[in-house]
Amino acid sequence: MLKIKFLGGVGTVTGSKFLITEDGANYLVDCGLFQGLKMLRLKNWNPLPLSPSSIKEVILTHAHIDHSGYLPLLVKNGFKGRIWSTKGTKALCDILLPDAGHLQEEDAEFANRHKFSKHHPALPLYTKAQAQQTLSFFNPVPWDKPQALSAATSIQFLPAGHILGASIVKMMDKNKCIVFSGDLGRLHDLTMKPPTFVDHADYLLVESTYGNRLHPKTNPKDTLKDLLIQTYKKGGTVLIPAFAVGRIQDVLHLLAQLKNEKEIPDIPVYLNTPMGSKATALFSDFMGEHALSADECHRLQKVAHMIETVDESKALNQVKKPAIIISASGMATGGRVLHHLKSLAPYPENLILFVGFQAAGTRGEAMLRGVPQIKIHGEMIPIKAGVASIDSLSAHADADEVMIWLKNFKSPPKMTFIVHGEPIASDTLRMRIQDELRWPCTVPDYQEEWELL
Repeated sequence: MLKIKFLGGVGTVTGSKFLITEDGANYLVDCGLFQGLKMLRLKNWNPLPLSPSSIKEVILTHAHIDHSGYLPLLVKNGFKGRIWSTKGTKALCDILLPDAGHLQEEDAEFANRHKFSKHHPALPLYTKAQAQQTLSFFNPVPWDKPQALSAATSIQFLPAGHILGASIVKMMDKNKCIVFSGDLGRLHDLTMKPPTFVDHADYLLVESTYGNRLHPKTNPKDTLKDLLIQTYKKGGTVLIPAFAVGRIQDVLHLLAQLKNEKEIPDIPVYLNTPMGSKATALFSDFMGEHALSADECHRLQKVAHMIETVDESKALNQVKKPAIIISASGMATGGRVLHHLKSLAPYPENLILFVGFQAAGTRGEAMLRGVPQIKIHGEMIPIKAGVASIDSLSAHADADEVMIWLKNFKSPPKMTFIVHGEPIASDTLRMRIQDELRWPCTVPDYQEEWELL
């Protein structure tokens, strides 16, 4: 008997966890942290509805924390199996997971020192050491080659675009094929190749991050240029909260082009996320898996001053001349970008520029909504700086691109599950699939379970 249970990544774009049970064996596809709204983040502290020790294997579509960030907790609580991934995903998790543990320790320590947490003492979900221990459980494998999980079940990783190592996962037994889209990339991306087209699945899980939206047709390079010049003329600084993997490399690529073509003034660029610096360097190690040339990879790593130490990070807030600061996290949920927001947001000559999806309940989403102030480290910070967004830099396929990907299937899956989206986005995509493709599809609820016949 084959069953699927949705333990995350439904009703939200975060916390992806899909439990597959086959003849008593439990497999978990993705193991992400919930982010955004407090009611979602609190789920990270709740025990899973099954013992982690009962999970035989984890299959990881890609390295983003909303897909991988719960892994150290899983190991901490008793998981003993293998974590299957592509080599690119393992390389990124080597960077992202220890950093996630470090940030959680850092945030807990800061909360305790300044006594603004409601919990005494504030504790991290897991530590950097626990995250590093998790890395030994990884089993990175090549693209496209089927890998046996058991005598009856195998998996296969296909390129999904999106970020380095991101994959579409096919899970197969003798009778059925389940396809997990993971996060689908764009058909025409700045730095990544398009996702692999798939033509068959008995059951399909497809993401719906932009299920109700289309990306603007505007050129992100022109938009970035205009915003940089406007802020420079006011004597201000542009702060770009960006995801360390994906968006930072896109922004650096555009800045390298603009500077090389002398389209913008010689504004200093600072990359203030050691994790982002390491992820950027990986592009040279995975030539052929992305869309950049060796020369473009080199320029990617030279266009910005790489900020490493805490003292260097603090010194950035004392810079009084125009500058471009790129820092994580991309939704302003944590990390060094918060200290820059406290310093820059109260002044109207500056600009806060978002370049990726902002989940409900995050500071990024609130600022784009126009709130007059946000809470950072227990303090209310006025937002008097300009706030803008370049939506065309998203690493996710939009609604039209998802439909193009789906139309390559030769026959409808028995059921298509719409996941990884806010409720309106998921339901809009569901209706579009039903209307245009006449496929059976559903938007599952949290902890809903289906028997896959």
